[in-house]
Amino acid sequence: MSKLKRTAILLAAGAYATMAVAPMANAAELRMSWWGGDSRHVATQKAIAACGEKHGHTVKGEFTGFDGYLEKLTTQMAGKTEADIVQVNWPWLPLFSKNGEGFADLRKLKGLDLSQWAETDLEAGSMNGVLQGLSVSTTGRVFFFNATTFEKAGVAIPKTWDEFFAVTKTIKAKLGKDYYTFNAVKETAQLLVTLAVVQKTGKDLVDEKTNRVAWTPEELASAISFLGKLVESGAIRSQKEEASDGNVNLYEKPSWSEGRIAGSYEWDSTYSKYADPLKEGQVLKPVPMLKQADAVTEGVYRKPSMVFSISRNSKNPDAAAQIVNCLLNEPEGIDALGTSRGLPASKAAAQRLGEKGEPEVRAANAIVMAASGPVVSPFNEHPEIRSAFIDTLEEYAYGQLTAEEAAEQIIDSTNDVLAKFD
Repeated sequence: MSKLKRTAILLAAGAYATMAVAPMANAAELRMSWWGGDSRHVATQKAIAACGEKHGHTVKGEFTGFDGYLEKLTTQMAGKTEADIVQVNWPWLPLFSKNGEGFADLRKLKGLDLSQWAETDLEAGSMNGVLQGLSVSTTGRVFFFNATTFEKAGVAIPKTWDEFFAVTKTIKAKLGKDYYTFNAVKETAQLLVTLAVVQKTGKDLVDEKTNRVAWTPEELASAISFLGKLVESGAIRSQKEEASDGNVNLYEKPSWSEGRIAGSYEWDSTYSKYADPLKEGQVLKPVPMLKQADAVTEGVYRKPSMVFSISRNSKNPDAAAQIVNCLLNEPEGIDALGTSRGLPASKAAAQRLGEKGEPEVRAANAIVMAASGPVVSPFNEHPEIRSAFIDTLEEYAYGQLTAEEAAEQIIDSTNDVLAKFD
């Protein structure tokens, strides 16, 4: 072989080697933080290892339980030391990014296939119109009814609120006064009131344009009176009765396990928590939203269970975006994560996972995803707003406030909190 030919071969080999390692030239060392239990920790570590290997990056996991995570993240955000990829509880978005500047703008990063999310999911993960987090999974409130109790009374599970009040009378008459068609305590009571307003008006609690309560006092008072009607009709127990029992969790009550409380309005992902305690032979079913006669929407309360955000302080935001896309949209991440964070919001992940997961949970989630309703603001779950809402409903339940007074108090206290975010 001539010297000229050997030189040509060596140059060609060198060029090939340069091409082969080119993707590694941009290799990044990244950090990802999340909370969860052991199964989620294991799944996520496998996923970031697989995605890191695929894209030529190293991803270090920083994980813990839920308790203390917010405090730790708050400290890190203040010091600009947060991880490159951050799992964020959806209601925290206003706390960290009220102007849409707390995290990187995900629409500006390369490597994210945003077409895999419904536009409502992208809106829910946005603050001030800036995409701050990608929904990992979507959850929502759905009606669970004990089909066995309804069969025992010889009535069908209701499809509307008018039917609901009618069958309540029948169940009381046939099975006894200690039978209740529904449950509504604290957060569930708040969300039932919210549902009643939203169905009639089509409006979420917060008007995004004004950053104030979108409901009028009259609209909210009507919904609070609806909660009162549930008590007066014997459909639910009063707050006084619940308090006298120590406000025990619904799934821990004998009246629930025995079918004497025949329904509730819960997160779709919690089906097993409520189905498992039921006595043998009883069947719990997720059912479509009960609608009022003059409803303009089903009023579904649908939200991201959590989001993945990317730090605005990351030195390698595009590399972080590659990893996030892999975790949520690509086979390596999808297979490793599975349903460790619920049924995925990404269309690609949902299609790949197919029928994995509990059939009843999938059925409940399908109801949530198909139902109509406005985009829900994370301010609905701001700790101060939720606490004031629930406390005021308790004052109403004890007769300390009228529905009109309670509505005014809720609106005023909510607007006071929202004003802090102007």
